[in-house]
Amino acid sequence: MATTTVPPAPPKKVNRIGLEMANYKGNKTTLCAGCGHNAISERIIEAFYELGVEPHRVAKLSGIGCSSKSPAYFLRSAHGFNAVHGRMPSVATGTMLANRQLIAIGVSGDGDTASIGIGQFVHLMRRNLPIIYIIEDNGVYGLTKGQFSATADIGSKLKTGVVNDLPAIDTCALAVQLGATYVARSFSGDKKQLLALVEGAIAHHGTVMLDVISPCVTFNDHEGSTKSYSYVKDHDEPLEEVSFIPFFEDIAVDYDPGTSTDITLHDGSRLLLRKLARDYDPTNKIEALRVLTEAHDQGEILTGLFFVDTKRPSFIDLLNVVEEPLATLPESKIRPSKEVLDEVMESLR
Repeated sequence: MATTTVPPAPPKKVNRIGLEMANYKGNKTTLCAGCGHNAISERIIEAFYELGVEPHRVAKLSGIGCSSKSPAYFLRSAHGFNAVHGRMPSVATGTMLANRQLIAIGVSGDGDTASIGIGQFVHLMRRNLPIIYIIEDNGVYGLTKGQFSATADIGSKLKTGVVNDLPAIDTCALAVQLGATYVARSFSGDKKQLLALVEGAIAHHGTVMLDVISPCVTFNDHEGSTKSYSYVKDHDEPLEEVSFIPFFEDIAVDYDPGTSTDITLHDGSRLLLRKLARDYDPTNKIEALRVLTEAHDQGEILTGLFFVDTKRPSFIDLLNVVEEPLATLPESKIRPSKEVLDEVMESLR
């Protein structure tokens, strides 16, 4: 009887540490179809996979909001903590003080960061804690029916017709001024640029502040919004790239550094993106603040790496935190002896 030879299954694609892409994924998303936040999660998955980071070495942190649901959609086997609204930075600080061996990635929103959490955000930026802090920025509160957030631009209009008459907080300019050591902005639809910035963020030792324009397809993707897919596409000034997207499909763009691109969003509104030129020097803090200010005055959304400082010591280094996780230290190292406590008490008499 003739036998049938079954060809061997093709080898599974793995990264440098032998893990498949599936090891870096999370739960199925519950966000709206076409939400840019999902595209950001995909780039995070891709970046950690390509760099061969062990998922269990990652701590995922978030606050409250649509953006803060994102950590559930990547790195399923990583550690995770969903904090209260605006308080993720303090939880992240405690996490890294307890175990400096972890890679912290915090996902926040423009409301979670620039409104209720602005106080904690300010101190996180100035301390240079080792963390990748991503703002999924859509200019509205997506979980509470789309009110303006503090990053909404003057003149931006809600679906209800309400026009914003308050100036926006530029989280990138604020981060540069306060002391963050890796500051960048991208667009959720610019896969190439966003992936490169996330990979650079993983390699950086210090505070990474990555603002990602991620239009809300439900409450802020209409004509008159300055955070819509189409507006960002039309006004993005990429240090790098943006394009047309069919209704409720992910918007994807690709354009050259130093050029601008006009993006039409699902509802017909438009975004102007411009990428930083290739010869831009991101080590010059004054230049970073200048280009951000100029882009804002011209109505453009500038994207790319604005500022990086690889020499400033991190908050963990300044505190001389030991290499070992604190929970693994013996009591003799974490609790002063009676003799030492007696000496301290005596000195206070």
